[in-house]
Amino acid sequence: MRHNKKINHLGRTAAHREAMLSNMATSLIKHKRIFTTTAKAKSLRKYVEPLITKSKDDTTHSRRVVFSYLQDKNAVTELFKIIAGKVADRPGGYTRIIKTGNRLGDNAAMCFIELVDFNENMLKEKKAAAKTRRSRKKSTAAAPAAAATHAAASAAAVAEPAVVEEPAVAIAEEPEAVAAPVVEEAPVEEAVAEVPAAEEAKEETPTASE
Repeated sequence: MRHNKKINHLGRTAAHREAMLSNMATSLIKHKRIFTTTAKAKSLRKYVEPLITKSKDDTTHSRRVVFSYLQDKNAVTELFKIIAGKVADRPGGYTRIIKTGNRLGDNAAMCFIELVDFNENMLKEKKAAAKTRRSRKKSTAAAPAAAATHAAASAAAVAEPAVVEEPAVAIAEEPEAVAAPVVEEAPVEEAVAEVPAAEEAKEETPTASE
């Protein structure tokens, strides 16, 4: 019985499985990305990541241990000289699995497995995302200062109402009005006194018939 034995045998014997994983690990180290089934990729991740961790300690013993798994001198040299320098600051998680759908023949789940630090496109996207996050933080930090400045400006505007200058409008000069002749009116008392005097003069003058 296989109690607590959760290893995926991948339909192979132990020797066949070890040889297959060794060849896949060598291909991954040389090409940095390989295309395989999802089940094999998950098994390969468990197989190759301890070897990459071992390459951080560049000693003769480490090289011999890694060579016992890979059985390829060129792959060992690539791992210790190039890959170890790239992953020096990474504390694990050296590989990434990207699923690509199912295979047409047997409908097996397929994927890419690649070394994280050798995908330049993903690294550029992460740098761009980091820049946008910083800019958002700066904008959010600058927002309260801008709001305070706006509030101070509005308070100053309420305290001192702005003087609106009316646009200068050209006013046409009106023609000078013709001065009307001034008629001096006699006082009312003088006018009343003149009327009886005129009547008395008429009475005194004899008519022509007399």
